[in-house]
Amino acid sequence: MIFSPRRSLFALPLLGAGCGVLDRPYVETLRFPLTPERRLPPRARGGRRVVQLRLMRAGPGLDSRGLRTLRADGTVATNFYAEWIALPAEAAEEALRRWLIASRLFSAVVAQGTRARADLVLETELTTLQAEPARGIARATIAALLLSDAEGGGTRVLGQWPIEGTAALADDSAAAVALACQAALGAALAALETALARYA
Repeated sequence: MIFSPRRSLFALPLLGAGCGVLDRPYVETLRFPLTPERRLPPRARGGRRVVQLRLMRAGPGLDSRGLRTLRADGTVATNFYAEWIALPAEAAEEALRRWLIASRLFSAVVAQGTRARADLVLETELTTLQAEPARGIARATIAALLLSDAEGGGTRVLGQWPIEGTAALADDSAAAVALACQAALGAALAALETALARYA
């Protein structure tokens, strides 16, 4: 085998680049649950209507799991090394389902596609879930639309609300952001429960 000094010189930059990648420290991705706890007492009397909860849509930027922070200049930063266990809209939908069942606001909360007869249909979209360090808060907003499911397939709009919940933000660490966002979502779900109460 013939040794080629020229070929070995070409290999040196590649080896150097490879060492640079290998020398980078490993950063473990932190994962947090989005499971706000309903601490309100259940209603004394359960509602008589059945509500169908449709799939919650994700607003712009909420189609990834990374925790989001609003910068002072108005732009949003996504932390790819700190994320929710599930996609935010999926987790928020499950949280809303559990919240409404625990509230006893309706006689039943059924999923989209079920054959069960529903009196009401609730459509939602998670539009904001972020920390805002400049304001010292985390904020969650949900767009909600309540429809009647009348006999014969007719529907009409009963209510439409922009729901917002906020919570205090201790600092800008990933753990604090996740905790505050979870609390903000809980506040938003409590506000949505109040808005729905008159239709139960």
